Amino acid sequence: MVIIRATRTLLQRLGPPNAADEVSTTMLGDWYATALTWRPRQVALLVSQHTLLPVLMPLAPAATLLDRFPAHLAEVLTAHAVPAPLVTAETKEATSHRLGPTTDRSLRGSMNEFAFLAEHRRNGQADVGLLELSLELSRTPCGPLYGRHVSPDRELAALVANSPR
Repeated sequence: MVIIRATRTLLQRLGPPNAADEVSTTMLGDWYATALTWRPRQVALLVSQHTLLPVLMPLAPAATLLDRFPAHLAEVLTAHAVPAPLVTAETKEATSHRLGPTTDRSLRGSMNEFAFLAEHRRNGQADVGLLELSLELSRTPCGPLYGRHVSPDRELAALVANSPR
């Protein structure tokens, strides 16, 4: 099961939280999510708690965002050369999800930085590829990761290398 911790703005679109004091059972931990109000299409940005790995995906229709997340997660993990059994295990667990409010201010700050960088990289282009942008953002050095592997892509690679699965 995965816990999606959404910002207040996104919670208004997805519905009330239903994850009390639960924790994710996935390798990547809880996911923090926000809405990016780009025109003409809005985008959801989800960031892994453990690795800060960003996943960008279309927001609409918001009612199915959590159900569509495992497929987009699989696409990003596959692009990062994560072994297929780990991708399958992670996405299988992500099909069961709960919604909660954000609880980590540092992670919200990282999410805001990714949102700023994505907007700058997009530079008004409506046709920018979300997978390509997710991969580009994953190479960004992040302050919370400086003591470990510096960027989300390297943090993910280290997590996969040490995974018992």
